[in-house]
Amino acid sequence: MRRNLRSEHMKRFVSDLLVHTPLTRMVLLLVVLWLAFSIALYQAEQQAGSTSVHNVAQALYWGVAAFSTAGIASKPESGLGLLIGGTWIIVGSVLFFGAIVATITTYFTRPLQRPHRRIIDTIEYNLEQLNDLSIDELDLLRETVDGLIDHVEKLKSRPGNRGLRGDPHKPA
Repeated sequence: MRRNLRSEHMKRFVSDLLVHTPLTRMVLLLVVLWLAFSIALYQAEQQAGSTSVHNVAQALYWGVAAFSTAGIASKPESGLGLLIGGTWIIVGSVLFFGAIVATITTYFTRPLQRPHRRIIDTIEYNLEQLNDLSIDELDLLRETVDGLIDHVEKLKSRPGNRGLRGDPHKPA
């Protein structure tokens, strides 16, 4: 039972990471740009006489070593190779570390982006407490709810308003 619960939590965590954070898109972009810059570096270095990049596999390795800031990437020899390599180091580093920071930030701020859920929870809690309210408090609650309903109806009647979802039980 405990193992199933842990497995469900892990599945939900991975699903949240993949669906609700930019991780997948940023990793895909990073891979595409890594391939493009590595091949471009390989092509540029073929013009140089003495180069450490003799095939595409070495260019791919260079691409990872360069943006990971490990300091083990050899320096390109040609001017175009230096330009491509320098650009890749900046772009790759920004994407790599940006993907990590953006994913963590998005994952932990995601609950804060749903204030409507907190409003609904507060209303549900307060509805449970109705028996403890005085007549004056109930009248105030009725006026507040009437005002809220009027406000929602006005928002719904605005042309092109997509901010409000209709009743999920009514056909569109």
